[in-house]
Amino acid sequence: MIHGLLGRKIGMMQYFTKEGMAIPVTVIAAGPCIVTQIRTPERDGYSAVQLGYEEVEPRKLTKPQQGHLKASGGKMLRFLREFSADDPQAHKPGEVVTVELFRPGQKVDISGTSKGRGFAGVVKRHGFRGGPKTHGQSDRHRAPGSIGAGTTPGRVWKGQRMAGRMGGTRVTIQNLEVVEVLPEQNLLLVKGSVPGARNGLLQIRKAVKG
Repeated sequence: MIHGLLGRKIGMMQYFTKEGMAIPVTVIAAGPCIVTQIRTPERDGYSAVQLGYEEVEPRKLTKPQQGHLKASGGKMLRFLREFSADDPQAHKPGEVVTVELFRPGQKVDISGTSKGRGFAGVVKRHGFRGGPKTHGQSDRHRAPGSIGAGTTPGRVWKGQRMAGRMGGTRVTIQNLEVVEVLPEQNLLLVKGSVPGARNGLLQIRKAVKG
C-alpha cells in the first residue's frame, strides 16, 4: 500500500453529519496518480514509490522529463512526488492509484504551499504588539523595537524575528480527519482547513502520529 497521493485544493464547504452537525470540510480533487518509478535501496539508497499527477501536453515538459515518463506508459505528467509504501517492490510503473487509498475516519497529514502575503512587518508576521501609543510615540506603533544587545554580543542574533516576506512556504497540517471519500468524482472531503489557495497542489499522506 502506498502511503500518499497528490491532489488539488478545490475549496471549503459545510458538511452535515448523520447527527445533523455542520462541520467545515475542505474538498480535494485527489488523484488519480500514476506510478512513474520505483526507488530501490540497491540503486537509490532508499525505498519509495514515485507518483505522477495531472496530465499535460508533451511540449510543456523537457525532453529528459518526457524520456523519464515513457517508462510508465507514456503519459506526460506535470507533477512528480515520492511517497513511502509498505512494499514498494509490489508496485509497477504505469499502475494507477486512486482516492480509494483512503477511508472515512482515517487521519492524514496534508502539505501545501501557504498563501504568499508579500513583505510584512513584525506585527502581522510574528504577532508583536508594537510600541506605546502615547507619551510622544507618534510613529512607533508597529515598530519592532530593540533587536539586540550592546557590546555583548555586538551583533544581531541569527534567526531574529524581523519584518520580511511572509507566506509562500511549505506548510504541513497533521492529523486531519477524512470525512468522506467519493471515488466516482475523485474527491476527498477532509475536516478543517488545509494550506494554500484554491487550486493549489497538495500532498496527502497517511498520518505519522495518527
